[in-house]
Amino acid sequence: MTGVSGGADELRETPTVVPPGERGATRIADRVVAKVAAQAAREAVGGLPPDAARPHATVVVHHDTARVRVHLELDYPCDIGARCRQVRHRVVHRVSALAGMAVPEVVVQVERLHLAAEYGAKQGRTR
Repeated sequence: MTGVSGGADELRETPTVVPPGERGATRIADRVVAKVAAQAAREAVGGLPPDAARPHATVVVHHDTARVRVHLELDYPCDIGARCRQVRHRVVHRVSALAGMAVPEVVVQVERLHLAAEYGAKQGRTR
């Protein structure tokens, strides 16, 4: 058999090595980063009052930077400033670790305070 090519061996090509900077990019959608931030806020807040809404977040991503706004409800009485600080710290840590983004700004917006049942019972109500 003359003039017949070598078959499958000739179809195999040597893999081309592409430098990391030229391989493309992975873009993480804003809504995915928002879900990561909301979950981090839930972790930071811990137990919520029974009638409280779950924390949710909105995010604006620009290149590798995420600006986050977290909306949450807290039980009262509590140290609101300390709880918000915990939320900010946890959101920065988790978004950085899971999405690989810098988080220069986390705004924590407390939407509602829930009076702890035991606190209300101790105080009593005056009419």
